[in-house]
Amino acid sequence: MLDVRRLRVLKEVAAQGSFSAAADALAYTQSAISQQIAALERETGTRLLERHPRGVRLTDAGRALVAHTEVILSRLSDAEAELDAIAGLRGGRLRLVSFPTAGSSILPAAIARFREQAPGVELSLEPREPEEGLAGLHAGDCDIAVTIRAPHTGVPDDGTVRRHLLDDPMFVCLPAGHRLAQARSLRLADLDAEPWLVGSTGSCPDTTVLLRACQTAGFEPRIGFHSDDYLAMQGFVAAGVGVALIPDLALITVRDDVVIRELSGENHHRVIEAATLDGAFCSPASQLMLDLLAEVGAGFARDRRALALAS
Repeated sequence: MLDVRRLRVLKEVAAQGSFSAAADALAYTQSAISQQIAALERETGTRLLERHPRGVRLTDAGRALVAHTEVILSRLSDAEAELDAIAGLRGGRLRLVSFPTAGSSILPAAIARFREQAPGVELSLEPREPEEGLAGLHAGDCDIAVTIRAPHTGVPDDGTVRRHLLDDPMFVCLPAGHRLAQARSLRLADLDAEPWLVGSTGSCPDTTVLLRACQTAGFEPRIGFHSDDYLAMQGFVAAGVGVALIPDLALITVRDDVVIRELSGENHHRVIEAATLDGAFCSPASQLMLDLLAEVGAGFARDRRALALAS
């Protein structure tokens, strides 16, 4: 492999036309220049320079190598500039994936703050459910995956590092005309005879939270309908299909024909985290976004959905 430092010396000798002038330009000794050129000729296996009374001139091989050297050194300069820009948050890219309710609640504020602080970084966000987001993270399709887990499962040993963003509490959603709609808070046991709306897969963290909560309350929930869309789920609740546990992040919009009630004395929630690959390089852009997500998540946790609870 050719030595880039020696290529620089060859380029300078070609530009200056002599070893002595190149030595002055590079702050080398003339002997050092001669040694570098001799070593480069050994590496290439051919003569690169011819001496003449007024200095040196390139051979055909030398001219070809200098032409490539100019391209190589230009690309290296571009690479150094780009790395400096990335380190200084003036360039590079950051790819996020997030499940929908976080994408419509905490992500907008975090992205707005990120753009203020790092406008030169190319930023993208793709909606993905938690399992799909983690799969994309392992496949190299994204840098940060915002995901969910049920609190009782513990942090999984899945090759990721998790940054806690917030605990997202679950609230009961009832039809506005329900017999318990006027109660300010409820116990899950009060709803043991109701049909429940849950996500479409048993592995969904939200469904896991509901099933465990009901078991703790002493009953097995009767599943009345499946839906992965929380706004649609409010519609089904309003139509009397069943009742539901809905997380705080999904209550940005609340229909007029449903009521949201707190669970008294019970803390049922899902854990919202930002995942990165364990052992992977964490760029300055990734670190900034992780910090902003944690900051926005903490702020959201402080400003709970008082409006929804008062509805």
